[in-house]
Amino acid sequence: MKNFEKFETNRKTWNSKVAIHVESEFYDMPNFRSGKTSLNKYEIDALGDIFDKRLLHLQCHFGQDTLSFARMGAKCTGVDISDEGIKLAQKLNTDLKLDANFVCCNVLDTSEYISEKFDVVFTSYGTIGWLPDLKPWAKMIYERLKPGGYFYIVEFHPIAWMFDYNVSPPVMKYGYQQKEAIYEEYEGTYADQNSKMVSKEYGWNHSLGEVITSLSKAGLHIEYLKEHDASPYDIFPGLIKNEQGMFELENKIYPLIFELKAIKKT
Repeated sequence: MKNFEKFETNRKTWNSKVAIHVESEFYDMPNFRSGKTSLNKYEIDALGDIFDKRLLHLQCHFGQDTLSFARMGAKCTGVDISDEGIKLAQKLNTDLKLDANFVCCNVLDTSEYISEKFDVVFTSYGTIGWLPDLKPWAKMIYERLKPGGYFYIVEFHPIAWMFDYNVSPPVMKYGYQQKEAIYEEYEGTYADQNSKMVSKEYGWNHSLGEVITSLSKAGLHIEYLKEHDASPYDIFPGLIKNEQGMFELENKIYPLIFELKAIKKT
């Protein structure tokens, strides 16, 4: 099966997820509409004051984080493969009287749809696993950044994706540097595990070495890579809540999250 067909399978699954996610406790839409940010401590601390900055949000789902940045005064554009997600993002933008832009396209094709250059390119939590190859992704990020601009990603650690979570207890099944696509078909979604929708998904594992090398070879300067035990989301089995309200493995045997910042030097 060609990657186009895999992308199309994923797009259809994400289209189905939108209606379920918007009603879920996970996305907490009533409080979001009332002004609560959807952003977490990692990205808030990393990005700091973004007032009047131009920000491109890759793989934005239905735009909550994009709109949270817009509430902070950033000039935002969100991109996602799901037309249903983008449709809802545009409606939320109108309802909340914000000025974000949203574009429906495969993230790898972003430069074909957007010519603007940005101060910040941002992506977070469950994004790069949908991409078969990070080289065109990194090239696109470089193209969309202004000189002096930076890319920031906060993402689940690749070790976490070595496990098959469709069995209990989870089994380490997939390679850390596996090149082949991983196909999973299961009932429910991370935002509503009791949902009867069937998720059909193709994903790819990417090591930290691949992430760093792809961005570096595209021309970006890596400022830092940080790894963290604690996740803001309780989406893996067996996590316990710590004193900061984050979720971690009881034995902290491997990190759950990494952050990376890379700069396009002038």
